[in-house]
Amino acid sequence: MIVVIIVAALVVLLGAVLVVRRQSRRSVAPQLRAAMPEVLVRDVSARPSLGDVATLERRLSSSRSIFDRVRSISGVGSLSEDQLAVVEEVLLRSDVGVTTTNEILSDLRENGAPEGVANSLRDSLLSSLRADRSVRLKASEGRVPVWLFVGVNGVGKTTSIGKLAQRHVNEGRSVTLAAGDTFRAAAAEQLEQWAKRTGSDIVRANEGADPGSVVHDALGRAQARGSDIVLADTAGRRSNSTNLLDELAKIRRVADREPGEVVETFMVLDATTGQNALNQAREFLAAASVTGIVLTKLDGTARGGIVIAIERELGIAVKYVGIGEGVDDLIVFDPQNFVDSLLDA
Repeated sequence: MIVVIIVAALVVLLGAVLVVRRQSRRSVAPQLRAAMPEVLVRDVSARPSLGDVATLERRLSSSRSIFDRVRSISGVGSLSEDQLAVVEEVLLRSDVGVTTTNEILSDLRENGAPEGVANSLRDSLLSSLRADRSVRLKASEGRVPVWLFVGVNGVGKTTSIGKLAQRHVNEGRSVTLAAGDTFRAAAAEQLEQWAKRTGSDIVRANEGADPGSVVHDALGRAQARGSDIVLADTAGRRSNSTNLLDELAKIRRVADREPGEVVETFMVLDATTGQNALNQAREFLAAASVTGIVLTKLDGTARGGIVIAIERELGIAVKYVGIGEGVDDLIVFDPQNFVDSLLDA
């Protein structure tokens, strides 16, 4: 009997303790809530610009690593033959090209490096990147501006069009896409996905249809709907019946007739193909009247010197570069930031 009484007393005591703890929590909780700050985060850090030097250094790590040996050369003034050999190897490995490399070496032999090799090389590279990088957005009165895109399959042409469409939309323009690559399977479907993603209009046709007709219809639709710009895709391989370059010349003539006016023709090149990209560009220049280069895949395994080679040997400005797979990773090319990202210590 005594044991039962003791157990009952313990149960009653335990229950009383639990009740007291619950009441204590209820009384404290409001105080804790009242003590919480009204604003947890007052300052939100801005997203870093994709075009700043620090970000480019990370994105262009493969290109930057090639220039490690140049940045490690200490001293100023005249250079030894061993040091010149290092500079030569670095420039050739980076795809700057033989012509530009020889010109830079000749200058270093004659004038030395008064402020260090990296700074002398910086000046030489920047002097090769003085082309006009402005882009035309306006056509003659009553006509629709057209950006025409050319390039072989696999360089990222259609994706670049989609990313530039997003840029235009972000800047407040209405965009019509012309799916003029009717020979590549699923090219129109890919561009249609970009149209949905960016809120752009699109004109497409069945696979194998005449590309010129697609561009012509896109111009008519853009004019009727008051679009600010037409971005026109083109074929990137030979069709069964006609030479690719002849087809591109025809498309350009169609795009440049009323109501359209071609204000920019972009050659899209894959930076990872190096000197082969130059050969591709030479084939397209005459047929398409190229006004600027979109250089894709500059991150990854690309060697950044190809930018220099393109502008020095072709005389055409690199206007946009791709440094990632995101929709915002196709950026306006900034020569100063680009060269700094390669040569800053």
